[in-house]
Amino acid sequence: MRITISGPPGSGKTTVAKILAKKLGFNLISGGDIFREMAKEHNMDIMEFSKYAENNWDIDREIDKRLVELAKKNDNVIIDSRLSGWLAYLNGIPAFKVYIQASLPVRIERIWKREGGELERIKEETIYREKSEKLRYKEIYNIDFEDLSIYDLIVESDNLTPEEIAKIIMEESGVGAQR
Repeated sequence: MRITISGPPGSGKTTVAKILAKKLGFNLISGGDIFREMAKEHNMDIMEFSKYAENNWDIDREIDKRLVELAKKNDNVIIDSRLSGWLAYLNGIPAFKVYIQASLPVRIERIWKREGGELERIKEETIYREKSEKLRYKEIYNIDFEDLSIYDLIVESDNLTPEEIAKIIMEESGVGAQR
């Protein structure tokens, strides 16, 4: 079974994906890890690389190509990426597609706790990054990132722990009954 975990920065998707992968014994494929690796390869921080990617769509295409290839090759896998649900949908890859959402204040606080730094700067960067990505996804793939109709499960994470969300996903996907 493939499970895609999508959502905005700070929603908890990566934490939940790691918990699910461990509980289920599945491999974890992370679009964020690929993005960070590519940023390092270009000697840029995330913000610089996001701006660079705005004008270099080959970056998004390369990340997404790798994710799709890995998703097709693996049956028991968790795929953590803002676009993983859409990529599975558009490429006809069978998967249980999950979208994790959270309010902006909660997401900003989570990113701040994770990465440190100046809270106002994190808010500005997060908002900028989301707008940038939405525009690129629309231009590159004609995806409306706010269209959640393709997802099998939408979870609001503001008041749930990552463990609770993982349990919900396992139950709703049916994989929980197998464990």
